[in-house]
Amino acid sequence: METRAPAQQIPIDEYLQDELVSEVRHEYLGGRVHAIVGASDRHNLISVNLATALRPHVRGTACQLFMADMKVRLNVAGQDAFYYPDLLLCCDPADRAPYYRSHPCLIVEVLSEATARIDHREKLLAYTSIPSLRQYLLLSQDKMEAEIHLREDNWHRQIVSEGTVALQCLDIAVPLAVIYEDVPPL
Repeated sequence: METRAPAQQIPIDEYLQDELVSEVRHEYLGGRVHAIVGASDRHNLISVNLATALRPHVRGTACQLFMADMKVRLNVAGQDAFYYPDLLLCCDPADRAPYYRSHPCLIVEVLSEATARIDHREKLLAYTSIPSLRQYLLLSQDKMEAEIHLREDNWHRQIVSEGTVALQCLDIAVPLAVIYEDVPPL
């Protein structure tokens, strides 16, 4: 039987350099890297629809909207971490590292069977520890439904399955019908 060596920890600067040339994206948690999977057509359509709806509201503001390839940098239980959210909105003009953002106000993940558990647990705990984050939005691929984690005095959770999704950072509401437009039925 073959024995595997434990995954070697790598420094952040090496991780960031490796990501520039890697054909596969990796998330980073406490010095260890983990490859992330590709996305389905439904996943991509949902992401594109929301990004398209948000873009006109971002234009001409201090906010920047990113899809899939921009990392968010954070600290989880004293460990540096980098994740690739599906959408990332940052409105802090001082937060302009070329390959990641540290002060987002909105993070969106489109759920898949492979990532739902991580998005609901690990990333929920990690993202809600970011002081600048006002909303963490989880969008289902299987049905027209948004799970919103909203920071007010404390974090609150709400499920929206009809109507609109209110997005605090931009002070807008996006209809679920727009987010799920042209997404093929299961």
